[in-house]
Amino acid sequence: MSTAPDPAPSAAPSTTPARGRGRKGAERREALLDAAEEVLVAEGGPEWTMRAVAAAAGVRLGHLQYYFPTHAELVAAVLERVLRRSAERLAPLLAADADADAPGATAGVVTTLLAEQEDARLMRLFVEVWALAARDTTVAAAVRGFYADYRTQVTAFLARRHPDLPEEERRARAGVFIMLIEGASLFRSGVAGERDPATDEALLRTALALLGP
Repeated sequence: MSTAPDPAPSAAPSTTPARGRGRKGAERREALLDAAEEVLVAEGGPEWTMRAVAAAAGVRLGHLQYYFPTHAELVAAVLERVLRRSAERLAPLLAADADADAPGATAGVVTTLLAEQEDARLMRLFVEVWALAARDTTVAAAVRGFYADYRTQVTAFLARRHPDLPEEERRARAGVFIMLIEGASLFRSGVAGERDPATDEALLRTALALLGP
């Protein structure tokens, strides 16, 4: 049976100094965040309590609270790490110094993003983050910020590849592209459906058409 999380209305980052700034402290903090992610993926948001995370990490509750005094601060740290890793994966594909005109550049962006959807753990993690965003306005704001930046990067990629397209059209295409890819993740990962070759081929064609030939 789960216990209620610490009373905290949101996942707002802590205004107190970060605990464990040394190398060992940083390693312990990362290990606790690893455990928190595992609980989130395995059990889901309702079971994602401080006690459950401490048990998964093999530490006392007080040890976890030394690094993350409240449930809200733990949520904020996990969310920041999940979104940062995703942003780091996207950056090389869409960066300003990437050659958008190189042969296969567009296909490389799409196939890399779709390949990520074969990582069942990553997809489950994002499903749980989306579920948290539906219940917590601060988490929702962080997720919206992530996708706003994602859209800006795709829009810039389109601008380098298709400078003649109006800015409004580029932003619209970027938005639809992200909706298509992110929505597809629910089905291709097995969360809401199953992959099949014909659908994958149509998905690839549609995504490529949004980014241009």
